[in-house]
Amino acid sequence: MNLYEGTRTKTGPIVTVNGELLELRLDLRNHSPDGFDWGYGGSGPGQLALAMLADHLGDVEEALNLYQRFKWAVIAELPKKHWILTGSEIDAALQPIRKDEGGMV
Repeated sequence: MNLYEGTRTKTGPIVTVNGELLELRLDLRNHSPDGFDWGYGGSGPGQLALAMLADHLGDVEEALNLYQRFKWAVIAELPKKHWILTGSEIDAALQPIRKDEGGMV
């Protein structure tokens, strides 16, 4: 199970998955070429939501379908300084999002 971690440093926000930098995935959508952010609903959080779901789900189409709602439900609510999310926590957060769209739970 993957472990995602975000930390604010003096040089800016850093997000890792299992200790390695999480790829920005600008190839999918270019919301924030300057990098990830969290704790509000802007472009940096959108880029993080998309990259995290693409990595976690391994399904680009599903990630593109769910990431905006995931951004508002999870990424916008993360603590500003530091956070950790497990794959299980991401799955749990996706359940009501999928249910709302009539998809699989």
